[in-house]
Amino acid sequence: MDPADLAAFLAEHPPFDSLGPTALETIAQGARVDRFADGELILDAFRNPSVEVFVVLEGHVHLWNDADRRAEGPDEVVAPGGVFGFSAMLTERSIGPRAVAAGEVVAVRIPAALAAPVFASRRGAGFLADIMSSARSRVPAAPTYSLVDDLIVRPPIVVEPSTPVMEVARRMTAEGQPYAVVKLEHGRFGLVTDSVLRTRVLVEGLPPSSPAHSVMDTSVPTTLLGDSAAEALLLLLDRDAEFLLVTDRAGGLRGIVCPRDFAISPTTAGVSLHEQLRRATSVEDLACHAAGIPAMLGDLLSRGLASNRVIAVYSAVVDTLVRRAIGFVFARHPELSVDAFTWLSLGSNGRREAVLSSDVDSAAAFDGSVPDAEIARYRAAFGEVYQVLARAGLSGDEHGATARHPLFARTNAAWRAAGEEWLASPVEHNGAMMTSLLVDGRPIHGDPGLPAVARVFGDLRRHPGTMRLLLQESLSKRAKLRPMRHILARQPDTFDIKRHALLPVVNIARWAALSVGSAALPTTERLRAASGSAMMPDEHANTLIEVFGVLQRLRLRYQLMQHRAGDRPSDLITMSRMSSIDRSVIAQAVREISSVQRRMDNISQFVPAEAWASPEPAR
Repeated sequence: MDPADLAAFLAEHPPFDSLGPTALETIAQGARVDRFADGELILDAFRNPSVEVFVVLEGHVHLWNDADRRAEGPDEVVAPGGVFGFSAMLTERSIGPRAVAAGEVVAVRIPAALAAPVFASRRGAGFLADIMSSARSRVPAAPTYSLVDDLIVRPPIVVEPSTPVMEVARRMTAEGQPYAVVKLEHGRFGLVTDSVLRTRVLVEGLPPSSPAHSVMDTSVPTTLLGDSAAEALLLLLDRDAEFLLVTDRAGGLRGIVCPRDFAISPTTAGVSLHEQLRRATSVEDLACHAAGIPAMLGDLLSRGLASNRVIAVYSAVVDTLVRRAIGFVFARHPELSVDAFTWLSLGSNGRREAVLSSDVDSAAAFDGSVPDAEIARYRAAFGEVYQVLARAGLSGDEHGATARHPLFARTNAAWRAAGEEWLASPVEHNGAMMTSLLVDGRPIHGDPGLPAVARVFGDLRRHPGTMRLLLQESLSKRAKLRPMRHILARQPDTFDIKRHALLPVVNIARWAALSVGSAALPTTERLRAASGSAMMPDEHANTLIEVFGVLQRLRLRYQLMQHRAGDRPSDLITMSRMSSIDRSVIAQAVREISSVQRRMDNISQFVPAEAWASPEPAR
């Protein structure tokens, strides 16, 4: 079916009928239309969670919503326009349904990444509510998310750019609000807050008669009416912001929300922990609040938030812990400037893929005015930062990649020079390893524009020899179930899900993104960016994206189980304690990853490096 025709079809059926043309076009472009013969199994979400939503285009589909009654007749018949598979997709659990074609059927598959936001909208929530009320005894409850609209308590104070600061402060006091919005041209806004007034007027001595536009903050993040509260919260956490402006689709201001609003929202229960961490007044206070992080993650997962979003929340919380630890330590060292460096999160934290077992890898980039002798004093302070993080339950490998070591604390110019050396000679100075670490770097404190080392690697395609060496390094860690030596030595039947499954995918994605010049950080985004190249065909990229999501979901779930059992979360999973379904999922995932690795290895032997990033040849 032509994408335009598919978009038109979806526009006539809920919950897609509330979407605009652009959103419908995006979904139609990313969807896949399949045909099924009479009696053919379309979906069995009792065995595996669905990663897609199905919409019937032609024909009828029989659905079974109860796993114990599959031998009986279907619970319902889905006609054209009907939707199924969303419950398992949203909850990421094997809760059904089982779908079988009743005659010839044409159905469209919509990937979870495109479908989930539809169900997070007001129309989607209403659709779920209708489904649940009409078939409550048969359909497992799917989660609904509150909208950011529901968090707006009252309209904000709005002032003109020329309004005197004294008048702005008077209105804020009279109405009991800690902020006022400055309305600018072209749908833009600035924000005047209590903290801004204290800094600019009381501390810096700006006259009270100064216009509002001279003190306002224009960096406040913005979200849209209709966005889910969970997504808005992630934006707030990621930007470490005090406030979030809420606008309508036309750019009109509709309200402001702050962390406290999320803290009291029933659908974001548990996430108030982030606000407690942000406002911790001592190291002891920070450690006390951090102890509740695993329970918060389990709560979010049980409430139906997708595992990749739960992991993103955790990564944002780790960012907050690091920032707060830096604040505590540098308050004890007034001789050192907290603004002289940029702190980079590396590894899984840098990619926003951290879980409970992840180390806090880091690097620091200094501006050119900081001499080498002074950097040594900063490194000592960074060691204290890691002591605070250890109190909060986060680990940093003593001999690993941390800003307290000379290799990972340099001036920006030194980082750039080192990156150019690694690019030219990756075999020397552990160039391949350092490249892998630094391209995962994400600034979370300081000037985000300071670190330039990652930009050096945007030129990788001009160095085919380096591309080949980095590829070999990326493929050196093979996906496998259990090393043969462990089997022969009759060691416990454990599986290291990070080392033998996830890390190979991360390495492939990192290299693939570098090969096409993408600056994306998350593994799935890197795979999407490289999708369609000779080295990474669409089919293989999609397979790895799906496999990575499944493995991360398993990893998070088992680490939360380990924590509840009183054990330290780790990446070692005892296979005999896993369900047969989870064991088969891991086995299939390892086979899929290994297959992609073998193909990439073969391509590298017979195709020139210059052609690796070229579009996949037509078949």
